[in-house]
Order: sequence, then structure tokens, then C-alpha cells
Amino acid sequence: MLEERIRRTELLKRVMSAQEAAELIQDGDTVGISGFTRAGDVKSVPSALADRVKRTGTPVHINLYTGASVAEEVDRRLTESGLILRRLPFQSDAVLRSAINRGDIMYVDQHLSVTAEKIREGQLGKLDIAIVEAAAITEEGGIIPSTSVGNSPTFVLEAEKVIVELNLHQPLTLEGIHDIYVPEARPHRLPLPLTDVKDRLGTSYIPVDSDKIAAIVITDQTDHFAELAPADEDTQKIAQHLIDFLEGEVRCGRLPQNLRPLQSGVGSIANAVLHGLLQSSFKGLEMYSEVLQDAAFELLDAGKMTSLSGCSITVSPERAARLMEDFSDYRDRVVLRPQEISNHPGIIRQLGIIAINTALEVDIYGNVNSTHVTGTDIVNGIGGSGDFARNASLSIFVTKTTAKRGAVSCIVPMVSHVDHTEHDVDVIVTEYGLADLRGLAPRERAKVIIENCVNPYYQSQLRSYFQRARSRGGHTPHLLEEALSWHIRYRETGTMMPERQGEVDRSNKRAAVPATAAASGAMHFGLTPLVAAGEDRTVLTAPVSAAAPAPLAGRRDHGKYASVTGELYSPTEGN
Repeated sequence: MLEERIRRTELLKRVMSAQEAAELIQDGDTVGISGFTRAGDVKSVPSALADRVKRTGTPVHINLYTGASVAEEVDRRLTESGLILRRLPFQSDAVLRSAINRGDIMYVDQHLSVTAEKIREGQLGKLDIAIVEAAAITEEGGIIPSTSVGNSPTFVLEAEKVIVELNLHQPLTLEGIHDIYVPEARPHRLPLPLTDVKDRLGTSYIPVDSDKIAAIVITDQTDHFAELAPADEDTQKIAQHLIDFLEGEVRCGRLPQNLRPLQSGVGSIANAVLHGLLQSSFKGLEMYSEVLQDAAFELLDAGKMTSLSGCSITVSPERAARLMEDFSDYRDRVVLRPQEISNHPGIIRQLGIIAINTALEVDIYGNVNSTHVTGTDIVNGIGGSGDFARNASLSIFVTKTTAKRGAVSCIVPMVSHVDHTEHDVDVIVTEYGLADLRGLAPRERAKVIIENCVNPYYQSQLRSYFQRARSRGGHTPHLLEEALSWHIRYRETGTMMPERQGEVDRSNKRAAVPATAAASGAMHFGLTPLVAAGEDRTVLTAPVSAAAPAPLAGRRDHGKYASVTGELYSPTEGN
């Protein structure tokens, strides 16, 4: 019965079809919609708007604001219908991405903590329409969100008209998990009194003037979550390196036994690394993050984690089905907040968050590119990684060492685009090892990253680059004429490997290239050629290192990190 979901009876008169509601959206409007990493996004009205344009042939162009990424019903359909002029602050759809990279759509890639404030202060123009998904509407007319909060409170507050998609598929047991709080206006606001992951600041619903609710559309659809890739050998190794490091921090007294609240970025690699904590000795863990993925609930179910605070529940379809079947078991342990609170720099710093995010590429000095391929084409966006990296007590970035079957090295001389400077990066982790960069000068950082974190096939190239750059001097030595040569080579030949094509044998992490190319290039890489029996190719393996170098003077000595040869050693000394 709708009365169970729409408890303010006068609003029952505003129930209408998605097609009728879509007529409220006019050409040139700025529209803010709910949704954060495909959770709690609106599902009917945007598609109805696309259908209207197709049916009538009358163009409609809108500026589209969201919390983060949304499902295909929105970004893909609206892009294909030519509806989107401007998009912010985050996206992940392939069709939309292509339109952005062609220059057809203007995309504003923003830190996720800042969008709501900029809207409230009028910096992004007037908001015409808010479309938000709800599980219910209270007796007072308040909107109870579903599986995400995102920027919805500000959209509802600032929009001239509000359209509510009431999703009957979202369980009423979600009611009570939300903590809706909008900070006071600057500059005289009070500090946010949040000192514990479980603290609550506001209401369980989004306050709204009922007169602004122009339409209520009834839907009954699941969130369109994507499957998460399972942990593989590489991510398991990354997780183990990270666990070893955190255990060392506990032994040295820099972290408590239950660590500090964790943040984990979105995606399969970050989820798989978090999943690795199931095999650790840590207990009593807490999470203060933006996205709550499968691994967070696995840790909660296993008793490793006690409470979760986030902005959205973004899980695999299988996990979603189990969670939504009876969410009551989690209600007292899960809080969903607006993204300006989940990603609030002051709270992140106050709680001492340990931030774990994924890098697209890292350079030898610790600068991180999270967003652009060859410095030009956007992938998704910076998301919340910048909010957390700059303000966390420990800023950790994880990545596999190669992509495209070894044709691309994820550790390069200079990143082609900088999202996180070396000043905001404390630790780099790959399947080959971990580089603790805290307290190191650029020359020291380069040596630790090259020796600990690079795929053996690219290691000699990076050693050569750094040695030659260092000979020219400078605080952060570079060869400007070569710094981006790896990216140029990839653009022109499809590989960062000089003079030949190759592929990485993922089963043993050794690079396999045609035998005819090996003789001319093997020694240039400092690699030892070994002809594989019965095959017309050569397997290139890293040379055996000399004895482990001495620890860097003044370094913390609790942790020893795996080298590319499997030996154990501390970060290296030298300049």
C-alpha cells in the first residue's frame, strides 16, 4: 500500500507517471539527481526524458549534477539522446566517457566533498530540478533516501522543484540508517561535532518543503550494481604487503591494535585489498569511507569490523540481494551520510583515517595519476580520493605494476597527469612490494619506489632514467626530454616497451617477447635471456640482485619489504 510509503497523505495526489514527471524538465535546466556509484540513483524519469526527446524530435539540453557515478539508465541514455551539456562531479560510463573525450560534453571533475557547498553558495548556478530516489516519505514530508545519500540533501534544498522516485523495491528496513546533516553557511559555522564513526549529527530523513515536491513517481527496480572482480594473485600479494606494514605500525606503537578508521576507494582492486584483511589479526576495525563495498560487509559479518560509515552501499548484485532481504541485522552498525560529510576534510583529519585508494599510474617520486590515460583521456574522475589522500593520517595508494598484458607500466618516470602530488602520498603498494615514503626526500623516494614496487621488466629502465637524471642535479631530478617518452611510445606503438612488442606472462610475472627481438634488446634492459624450449620466443627475467643494501639511516626499522628478487630488505640508502 502506498500509504505505508507516502505517509503525508496530501502528497498522494502528486503521484504521476515518469512520462508526466519528465515534462517538468525544460531545455536549459540544471538537474541534480540522486545516486552515488550506482547506488540509490533514479531509474525512471531520466529514461522517460530520453524517450520524450526521441518521440517528439525536440532537442532538450541539460546540465546534469549527481553525487558520483550512476547507472546506464541515466548517463548512457541521456548521452545517446544528446541531452547532456555539462556533467559533474564524477562518472564511470563508457559512452559518456567517449563523449567527454571527444569534447561533446563538458565534464567538471571535482573533489566529491566540495560540490554541495558550491551549489549552496551559487557558484555553479541555479538548480532547477532535483530528482531523488526514496524508500519512503515521512508524515512531515521528509524524504527517506535508499542506498545512497550523495548530494541529495543539497539538491532538495536548492532546487525549485523536486521529483521523488519512490522505489518499492528498496526495503523499509533502510529507514533509520541515514544521518542527514547540512553544514551551516560559511564563514561562522561551528565545527562539526563528529568524533566517532558511529556519531550522528542530523535527522534520518531529508527535510523538504512539501510544496516543492512537484511529482512522485512509483518505481520497483533494483540498483544496477556491477560485478566486482574477485581477488587474484596480485591483489592478494598487495593485501599481504599492506597487512605486514600495518602490523609493523602496531608493533612500533604508531597505530592501536584496531588501527584507525579505514577508507577504501571504489573498484575491484580496492575491494580485493580490503578483503585481504579477513586473513589478518586485526579486530575491532571501523570504516569511515564514502563507498561501502562487499569486503566491508564481509569484515562486518566475520566480526573483524564493528561499524561502517559511508555515503552509499555499492555491492555486487549477489551481495545486494542478501543485504536487502533483511537489512535489519545491519541497521545499528551502518550509517549513510551526505558526501560532504563522509568526505569532509576536517573529519577525515580528526578521526585519523587510514586511506587506501587506487592509482592509475605512479611516478618515481610518488606523484599519482588517478584519472587520465596518457594525460589526455579521462577514465572516471578523482572522486573522493583527493579528499582522503590530503587529510588522512596515512595516505596509501595501491596498483598493479602493469596493465594491457604488460604493455603498460603503472610505475613511470613522470606521471602524465597529476591528481595527488607527492606531498599527499605516504605509501605505495604493488604486488612486488611496498614503499614507505614518509619522511623521505625526492631522491630517496625514487630509489625506494624503483627497488620495491616496479615490475622487473621495467625496473632497469627506471634505474637508468633515475641515474641519468640524477647526474644533472636538482632536488627532483628529471630528464624533461624523456620524462613522458614512455607515454609517447605507448601512444605510437601500443606498448611502453622500447624496440619491440611484448606481453607479460601473468602466471610467473616474467615478460615474454618474440625471440627475434630479445637478442637486440635484452642487455639494454639488464635482463637475462632464456630461450623457452619448443617456442619461438625468449623469456626475460630480472637479474639476480647483489646482497641486500643497508637500511636508510634514521628510517623506521619495523618493516622489511619484499624485493623483486624475493629477498627481504629495508628501503635503500643513497641519493
